[in-house]
Amino acid sequence: MSVEARHWAASAKRWVIKVGSALLTDDGRSIDEAIIKGLVAQLVELRERNCEVLLVSSGAVAAGLLRLGATERPTELHELQAAAAVGQSALLRRYEEAFAANGLMVAQILLGHDDVFARDRYLNARAALKTLLSHGVVPVINENDTVVTDEIRFGDNDTLAALVANLVDADVLVLLTDQDGLFDADPRTHPQAKLIQHARADDPSLDAVAGTGGALGRGGMMTKLRAARLAARSGTETVILSGREVKPLSRLATGEPLGTWLESGSAPENARRQWLASLVTFRGVIEIDDGAVKVLKTSGRSLLPVGVRSVSGEFSRGDVLLCRDQQGREVARGLSNYSAEEVGQIKGLSSKKIAEILGYGGEPELIHRDNLVLL
Repeated sequence: MSVEARHWAASAKRWVIKVGSALLTDDGRSIDEAIIKGLVAQLVELRERNCEVLLVSSGAVAAGLLRLGATERPTELHELQAAAAVGQSALLRRYEEAFAANGLMVAQILLGHDDVFARDRYLNARAALKTLLSHGVVPVINENDTVVTDEIRFGDNDTLAALVANLVDADVLVLLTDQDGLFDADPRTHPQAKLIQHARADDPSLDAVAGTGGALGRGGMMTKLRAARLAARSGTETVILSGREVKPLSRLATGEPLGTWLESGSAPENARRQWLASLVTFRGVIEIDDGAVKVLKTSGRSLLPVGVRSVSGEFSRGDVLLCRDQQGREVARGLSNYSAEEVGQIKGLSSKKIAEILGYGGEPELIHRDNLVLL
């Protein structure tokens, strides 16, 4: 596809748009009414093009702090959660009024980690969102900050938006930010830095740009790259785009080459593997040898005990394991057929030895290929 025109955007029918606090708030102090009205106007235009839209919106904490009369952002978790609880309703009301003026209805959706970690709740969330879209409702989505803890939070709304794209099989994910897109160097320190107009989301060369010394790491772009890779699992195209452009969504929908397009580059994975890819926590970690890494990446086969070098963590059969190579890089994650104690006994051994070592027969695979997803 040409970087000069993105014709796929003109035919995209299901959009997930994420807008961050930097765009919505006045330096974190209040909600920018003009930004909300402008954003909603563009979403209405998408709806007039017969597109379905889902909005992932930050800004609840900022709105809550304003209503509570806070003069500075607190550091205590309970204070931030209280602000989120107060601000969420205020933020939704602004969206509700702006959409209602255009004859559209909104629905507030607060998602937590368990809503994607548990397979049944993942499917329920998927069904609920698709039902709302079928009724012409615009879902306004945020993380459930009021009750979330650091251990089980998504971490950022870029990740949440990508998970929503997976949930609804979106055609396009737009990450609206206060930057023009992804650059090949930090534009604040390298005046000659060039905007990356188009790349595959899985392009490994982007990782170098995403390092702590590059524009991605310091500008919050690292999470956007990860989000694009997660969204690609459902065949979703991702665009990182400045929300300060004039009507950026409307222009993107006509195929104008704005921002950075991170192409999915592959066919969508099935819903089970999308769910596995969406999980942000795991119960155990296994180190696998170079041979096992090669088999997983090139042959699409299952992970056998013989390829496991070491195991850590406490987990049971059916729990999620993170697979790392011998250099500590994350390779895959999947559902274990054995407990931590059992894996400790059979690691490095042929599958034929499982019954002899454990005293009973089990699956020959430690993680079956149907329950495994590459990272």
